[in-house]
This record gives sequence, C-alpha cells and structure tokens, in this order.
Amino acid sequence: MKDKQPLICPITYEPLSAGQKYSTNGLKKLAPTLHHLEDIPFSAEDQRNQARQRADKMSIQGVQPKLSAILSIKKSSFEICDVGGLYILKPQSDLYFELPENEDLSMHLAAEAGIEVPLHGLLYSIDKTFTYFIKRFDRAARHQKMAVEDFAQLSGLRRDTKYNFSMEKIIPIIEKNCTFPVLEKKNLFLRTLFNYLIGNEDMHLKNFSLIARNGKIELAPAYDFINTTIALGGGAKEEMALPLNGKKHNLRKKDFIEYYGVQKLELNEPVIREILKQLSSATPRWESLIKTSFLSQASKDNYLKVLENRMRIIL
Repeated sequence: MKDKQPLICPITYEPLSAGQKYSTNGLKKLAPTLHHLEDIPFSAEDQRNQARQRADKMSIQGVQPKLSAILSIKKSSFEICDVGGLYILKPQSDLYFELPENEDLSMHLAAEAGIEVPLHGLLYSIDKTFTYFIKRFDRAARHQKMAVEDFAQLSGLRRDTKYNFSMEKIIPIIEKNCTFPVLEKKNLFLRTLFNYLIGNEDMHLKNFSLIARNGKIELAPAYDFINTTIALGGGAKEEMALPLNGKKHNLRKKDFIEYYGVQKLELNEPVIREILKQLSSATPRWESLIKTSFLSQASKDNYLKVLENRMRIIL
C-alpha cells in the first residue's frame, strides 16, 4: 500500500487546506482564470489503452505511453485529442513503479539546479492515481509549431540507433548548429552532471533537442528527466546511456570535470567552478523536495541514496 501523502499541491508542492486538490498558484500556472480542475475521467489502465489505440495518430512517441491533450477552461478539465494538443500526459506504467511521481520530482530538481523546464506537474485521475503532465515547448502563440529537432535527427540516426553515439559526439552538433555554442556547451555540461547525480541513465539522443526561438538556436527546455536507477529497482547496469570517455559505468569526477568539461567542452575553470557551486547550493532544496514529493517513502529514501552517493563522486 502506498504511503499516505501530505496535503500538498501536485503542481507546485505548496501546502493545501482541507478539501483542496490543487493550490491557487498551481491552477493559475495552467490558466489565470482556472479556479477548479476535474479529475482525468480515465483510470491509468484506460489511459494506457487510449495511448496504444491512438499511437499511429499522434506525433509524440516513445517507450512510455503518452497522450496528447488540451486544457478546456470552460469544462475545467484536460481533454485527450489526436491533433492540436498543447500538453502531453503520461499515466502510471504497468511495468515500472511511480514513473509520473518520479519524473515530476526530477523536473522540479532540474529547475532548482537552474535548468529550464516547461510547465509540468501531476494530475489526479478518476482512479486516484497520478498522471504526469508537461506543457509542450514546441508550440508558440496561436498553436504555431516552433522548429525543434532532437539530436538523433541532427546526427542522421534512426530512433532504433539512439544509443549508438557518445557524449563527445554531441559537442560538434552544438558547435555547428547553435547561435551561441559556448553558452550551450555550458548548459550541456550542467545537464550532464545533473542527470548523472539523479541517476538518469537514459539520456539518449532523442532526449536532447535544439529549438529555434527568439532569433536564436539553443538547447530546448529539459524533458524526460527521470531517476531510472530507482525506476528499475536499483537494477540499472549503466550510469549513462551514451558513453563518456569510453565508459558507461564506473565514472569518476575526472571523467566529468577534467576530461569532458575542460578537454572536450573547453570550459574554463571559473565556469566549471560556478556550475559545481550551482549544483552544490541546490542540495538542501533538493533534499526538501524529495522528502515533500509524492513518491512512496521507500522511493524517497532510494532517491536520496542515489543522489548522496553520486554527489560524493562529483562534488
């Protein structure tokens, strides 16, 4: 049985009053005029079935079941759709435990680390389970599509070869395509360290993207950040999806700092010190967020253990 959760908003993690499901701030993040939000009218199983049935009609793909949705202010509810969706919904998995809660927490931690993340949170479904939502960052005003390409596309690889690359080979893609490559290499370094720290061993090529916006090409906001170590029950054999310095496991500080940061990304020492300080300074807030999150107590403990072990290596 899952641990009893405190009264907190599943979007903002703010304390709630009795009878509330979402905080006022949480609802306003979705829409300024939204004062109430209905539960998703499908169980987790129904949502997974819907995702399978609609898979050939939607532009969103991946291993996890996903649904496209719009937010109806008039009906105070999310509605599943095939085209024109501004949100992606991810229900509970029938294979892995607490993926929505895990991904939502990981994205909160990323934001605390200074990584750009889209609007995201957890939604109550009719069967009392949580569904993870994230707002699409590739849609501009009036639902216009923004130019976004993932690194598999940019490198000319197929979806089924998204692991056939390395962290070193990502660098020329940034140097060739980004408006300010030095800045984006700094952002890549931050994300690389962060995902290692939280135990995300599935940052393959499809989970990195570039976006064209505001007159420049840069790394897209973060997505698909998740602690795969605890999702796999501690059974992950690798520490990274793409090899770094020829390794996917048994990585050490010198691999990240001296080799990747200094030699390959050509970041200077003040920049590297700044990023390490940024991550170290976020630690107290990370621990608080993990303890506040909607994960079960066992998963919270395991998440903290992964973070603490990895931080001893890096920081």
